[in-house]
Amino acid sequence: MPDTITNKLGTEIMVGGIRFKSNVLMAPLAGYTCFPFRLMAERLGAGSAYTEMVSSDGLKYNDRATSKLLYTDDREKLKCVQLLGSIPAVFERAAKSERLEKFDVIDVNMGCPVPNVIKAGEGSALLEDLPRASKIIEACKRSGKVVSVKCRIGLNRQKIVIEEFARMCEQSGADMITVHGRTRDMMYDGEPLYEFIKKAKESVKIPVFANGGIDSKAKALEMMEKTGADGVMLARYGFENPLIFAELTGTQCNDTKYSLLMEQLEIAEECYDELYVLSYVKKLASYFMKKLPGTKQYKLALYRCGSIPELRTILGEIFTAPGE
Repeated sequence: MPDTITNKLGTEIMVGGIRFKSNVLMAPLAGYTCFPFRLMAERLGAGSAYTEMVSSDGLKYNDRATSKLLYTDDREKLKCVQLLGSIPAVFERAAKSERLEKFDVIDVNMGCPVPNVIKAGEGSALLEDLPRASKIIEACKRSGKVVSVKCRIGLNRQKIVIEEFARMCEQSGADMITVHGRTRDMMYDGEPLYEFIKKAKESVKIPVFANGGIDSKAKALEMMEKTGADGVMLARYGFENPLIFAELTGTQCNDTKYSLLMEQLEIAEECYDELYVLSYVKKLASYFMKKLPGTKQYKLALYRCGSIPELRTILGEIFTAPGE
């Protein structure tokens, strides 16, 4: 790779007065980026890891599901929450609420491509409503917290709006934007359109992070090279192989997938009920198993197991077998 990358992977970066220990971040992933996972990503070198997507309107209900999404404690050094919604006043109420008091950074979801989210005027739908998107950012900023925005480059190839959208984010007070280099209709498939992330970077002075299709160090370097971004945000591959954070940031660790799973199981047991622990660790183990040979016979046993002791036994058989 040519030595023309302006920003190096793994370096510290200031965002709105807050120091991120590295410019390699973990994206919010619904169903995955719970508290134990965020702790692991941070320990392995991630500059930040966001909560799962939280409904801004749903924060007014003191329900168990939202409480699980927002679970954190002092072990999480930099606390970042992602909010989804479409009403500025609701965002402001949420951002100022006691439930988000512990969080340092609020990320506004303006990129989710899922149909029911779009129909509600949320996520990627906000790419077509810049005045509303601007009011949402301004509403969040009135909380006094650092505000970031995660977005896509447009709804489709005929409606690419990222340059104008990035400028609006900056003018509205956003401290950072993360650009997923795909249009809404591309969903999660296809090569990211690097040139439009680059255009976003060139349009603003605030930090711009690049996201989309990063599944190796080579891809991360390619993303930095082609876009000039200030850093990268990993998504699904960060969940499949969290050790990528250590690789990209130069963090020293002696972890294996098995040791990471055991650590996750232990932390999850401290924070959640058994049903949630089983569901989460099974999902994580399934991702970890993707490229391991000879694991098909274990998958059925993994999903049939109904207790934590049984889960520990099965994980030991899978991840400490020869060839792990």
